[in-house]
Amino acid sequence: MIKLFVGLGNPGPEYDATRHNAGFWWIDALARELKVTLVPDKSYHGLVARTAIHGQTLWLLEPQTFMNLSGKSVAALARFFKIQPDEILVVHDELDIVPGQAKLKLGGSHAGHNGLRDIHAQLGTSDYWRLRLGIGHPGVKSEVIHWVLKKPSPEQRSAIEECVDRTLKAVPALLAGEMEKATLLIHTSKPPRPKPPRPEAARPDSLP
Repeated sequence: MIKLFVGLGNPGPEYDATRHNAGFWWIDALARELKVTLVPDKSYHGLVARTAIHGQTLWLLEPQTFMNLSGKSVAALARFFKIQPDEILVVHDELDIVPGQAKLKLGGSHAGHNGLRDIHAQLGTSDYWRLRLGIGHPGVKSEVIHWVLKKPSPEQRSAIEECVDRTLKAVPALLAGEMEKATLLIHTSKPPRPKPPRPEAARPDSLP
């Protein structure tokens, strides 16, 4: 079961709306839903909220260390409260997934994501859960740094926000440790609207 929800991003107003802060957007939305307020806590180098659901303590964390040092914040809180790596969910932006989609996974490589790289190093393991929020890829590797630190288009931003709202519905399953159910909820996006039948296909008598 998940006890610590971490959103990755960069602190400061100039980064607020950039793609790299998608993890912060998710935690902000969860905080609104749980009616909790994230407050600065120097001990954990981040914005922190604590609440309890069905008697289970739940932590929300947004590291304020800048992305490359995210692990310093995550490890400090996890160690102090004896939260195991597989009880941590890290929400982050993912280049290899289109805006509007998300994927849940346990473990695996950091795939060059600097926030994950530092969390791997500080926890000493990759065996924590990740919720990968799609931000799309610029198509050229050399453009990646520029891409993640830019604001998404309005269409992409609304697709990501819809994805945040949808994936929040998996939180009860995540808290209950029902990871298969959570995965299904997160990976299943709304089916596309069926296309209206073409007139000739709709009327058999019009077929030659």
